[in-house]
Amino acid sequence: MTSTKILLAGALALLAVPAVAAEAALSVSIKDHKFTPAEIKAPANTPIVLTVQNEDGTPEEFESKQLKIEKVIGGGASATIRLRPLSPGRYAFVGEYHEDSAKGVIVVE
Repeated sequence: MTSTKILLAGALALLAVPAVAAEAALSVSIKDHKFTPAEIKAPANTPIVLTVQNEDGTPEEFESKQLKIEKVIGGGASATIRLRPLSPGRYAFVGEYHEDSAKGVIVVE
């Protein structure tokens, strides 16, 4: 194969790779059975990587029925949750073990 054909083949291979969308990195913590911040803003149509830090000494379950997520996070531990690109809207989440106080929302704009 000539060097021109090799360069052309390499260029075509690069064109065949789909573009990777940038991810939005968000974080929330839970302490005293409350989320901080209780409202998280995220860009629409962008994959989201959400880090949840549990600062309490007991486990908590991060749950969102709208997003179909249930993730138990041990006391003093953190978890990374990957979300698909979301349409504009409000997506509620709770700490299922303390649902009366552990409430939050992701606002997608």
